[in-house]
Amino acid sequence: MTNKPSKVMHISLWVAQAFLALIFIWAAYAKLLQPIEETAKMLPWAKDNLGLLKFTGVVELLGALGIILPAALRIQPKLTILAAYGIIALMIAASIFHISRGEASLIGMNIFFLLLAVFVVWGRSKKAPIQAK
Repeated sequence: MTNKPSKVMHISLWVAQAFLALIFIWAAYAKLLQPIEETAKMLPWAKDNLGLLKFTGVVELLGALGIILPAALRIQPKLTILAAYGIIALMIAASIFHISRGEASLIGMNIFFLLLAVFVVWGRSKKAPIQAK
């Protein structure tokens, strides 16, 4: 019996990583490049917290790039795990932020993304690590 990770595990991890990257690239676009009036339609807090909006946009962009590029390029692939930890921290902070605003019903997606990031951490550190070039 071998400890070689299955193809299904690798594919599942790549799907999770790609999904997280796409979601966070879209979120970063909305927060960094979209007109504030459009963003405020989705995020009512955006107009009153422009600094927080831009900061989270940058963090989301870095998370999106970090969850994919190091593993895909096989250059310091452990950075993918660190990016997943960053996404976990961001989703915890976002959940706390929403709860503090009385928006606890909105944290379902935050929890879903957090769980996907936990899957990536577990999978890329224990089950199917990517070896550097």
